[in-house]
Amino acid sequence: MGLFDKIFNVQNKTQESLSPAEAFGSLMLAAIASDGYLSDEELNGLITSLNRMQMYKSFPADVMRRMFDKLFGILRRDGAEALFIGAKDSLPFELRESAFAVATDLILSDGVVTEQEQQFLNQLYQALEIADETATKIVEVMMIKNRG
Repeated sequence: MGLFDKIFNVQNKTQESLSPAEAFGSLMLAAIASDGYLSDEELNGLITSLNRMQMYKSFPADVMRRMFDKLFGILRRDGAEALFIGAKDSLPFELRESAFAVATDLILSDGVVTEQEQQFLNQLYQALEIADETATKIVEVMMIKNRG
């Protein structure tokens, strides 16, 4: 049993391989679903955030839709924890801090941070091996960004 199996108390059910873009999107989807509720507003915020990123600039709408169909299939079938576990190993090292920053932004954007969301962010920064100082700075900046 691996570390994340202990933390999430699940086996890695997701056997599908994920591209870096799918892995990033998976972590963002897991972030907004971490409180057990997935609103249209959160989904729209996720899509807007991804569309702003260089990695997704060349994605036509149908490719983005197929990616989300795949990710939602994993989410429905195996749950947010399995989505998280399946994505963390596929995410390139250079995208780890970005993934944590965008996930933090998405979670803070509605002005309410649940205990589940806090736990998710703690698990995410640890899983992605982000330094405590860096994670703290990211959270502080995202809190400033989302004040208004």
